[in-house]
Amino acid sequence: MTRAAIALIVNPSAGAGRGGQLVEPVARALRERGATVDVLRTRAPGEGTPLAREALSRGSEGVVVVGGDGTLSEVTNGFFEGREPIRPGAWLAPISAGTGGDFRRSLGALDVGARGVSIDEIVSRLWLAPIRTIDVGHLEYVGNDGGKRARVFLNIASFGVGGLVDRIVNDAPKWMGGGVAFFVGTLRALARYRPAEVRVSVDDAAPFEARITNVAVANGRYFGGGMHVAPTASLDDGLFEIVTMRAQGTLRALRLAPHLYRGTHLGREGVEHHRGRVVVASPVDPGADVLLDVDGEAPGKLPARFENLERALPLRG
Repeated sequence: MTRAAIALIVNPSAGAGRGGQLVEPVARALRERGATVDVLRTRAPGEGTPLAREALSRGSEGVVVVGGDGTLSEVTNGFFEGREPIRPGAWLAPISAGTGGDFRRSLGALDVGARGVSIDEIVSRLWLAPIRTIDVGHLEYVGNDGGKRARVFLNIASFGVGGLVDRIVNDAPKWMGGGVAFFVGTLRALARYRPAEVRVSVDDAAPFEARITNVAVANGRYFGGGMHVAPTASLDDGLFEIVTMRAQGTLRALRLAPHLYRGTHLGREGVEHHRGRVVVASPVDPGADVLLDVDGEAPGKLPARFENLERALPLRG
């Protein structure tokens, strides 16, 4: 990375305040390497999108994000108007500081909270990393207010129990850490969840119907605070990995959990796996609420259409 005008977008509340603690060290490390840094802080959910859009419109060559998966997803949405990039060639660089850290795992990036890993080391990796152009998901869905919505997603979108898990985790205290928070949230969600009947089509294949616990439409490999749900997914192959977990009862779901964390669940009873570029999903009962999980957030419900935008986003890290 040569001298560049960079926007540093930070969620100060991420990771129980860890995001705010990283602002000055990250900005200083970037400036020491010759970058011009404009520090922008989010103050409420959703602000990452307009902050990124404004920074790119002012000429920022790249955006470094300090926050969780939700903040990173918001900023990614600021790079796009519909399916089109606002500033072609502008890059995104994530520094994970949130609850889940799932995109960091999918990317194989350094963990800012790991013992022995310094901010300087993380920024050096960003500084020296070649740009990698990755896929982005485009999603059309029904918002929580009932209106038609569209957005992009970076890592994984799912429907079923995942949307309920998000609501529980996002309302829970952050001190317990990402993996524990999502595991406890998943247990609580499974106790409350009533499996939904959905109709799903992948590309031009005939639709199938299933009574599901969850369906993951995966660009990345991890979700839910470390579940290796899509172990064969690639960020730059132009295809989603679609992992369907059919409803099997709470006990069987709990038995499947260790395999989900290890990535050894594909091919097991009740788990189906497809690959494709476009996924369309709807509840069999039009009145049923089948909730969405999109990069760790809960923006709405089915019906939905998921489309892979191949190599749409330059990324460092």
